[in-house]
Amino acid sequence: MKNIIITGTSRGIGYQMALQFANAGYQVLALSRKVPETLKQHKNITCISADISVTDNLQQVTQFITTTWKQVDIIIHNAGALLLKPFAEITTSEFEYIYKVNVFGVAALNQAVLPYMLKGSHVVTISSMGGIQGSMKFAGLSAYSSSKGAVITLSELLAEEYKEQGIAFNVLALGAVNTEMLQEAFPGYEAPLSAKEMSDYICDFALTGNKFYNGKVLQVSSSTP
Repeated sequence: MKNIIITGTSRGIGYQMALQFANAGYQVLALSRKVPETLKQHKNITCISADISVTDNLQQVTQFITTTWKQVDIIIHNAGALLLKPFAEITTSEFEYIYKVNVFGVAALNQAVLPYMLKGSHVVTISSMGGIQGSMKFAGLSAYSSSKGAVITLSELLAEEYKEQGIAFNVLALGAVNTEMLQEAFPGYEAPLSAKEMSDYICDFALTGNKFYNGKVLQVSSSTP
């Protein structure tokens, strides 16, 4: 069975994916700052409390892989930070934090884990429709949506750089899903999909999508936003 790393597993889609993979018999390394008790108790889940925006935290990840797994088959970059604030009021530190989590954290985890990935491995980055060029944009999300655009380009570049090694990189740009993060951005908005439904889609794509795609951005949205 595959060894799968998932970030942002404390709630929402990441939490659902960790349980879904683990219940199917896969080995899951769940990374989040807060660790839910239900994940810690699952025999197929190893939880590490880590902030992927802090480089030192990733040493715990590499140590675990080196001593226990030896190999990683799938990474799902699901962790994300959101800021809803007028552009003129965003501080430099706030802008930097959004990029640390949404872009630099993704890059750092890739650098840490790629040495343990072999041909046929798959790196899936969860982005947003807000990061798609030409898509509808929403006021107040300049830091968040621009960071999600940056991580799309990063994934496309890594797909090219690692294609000879047979490691695929793809992006899923999600539309509205009923999660806590959505309510932070659009209070009261009822999205057409639940976190569990989106988890089903992402899990299947992570397992099989690299057979059909590499360096691609798939828009996974049935509504606006």
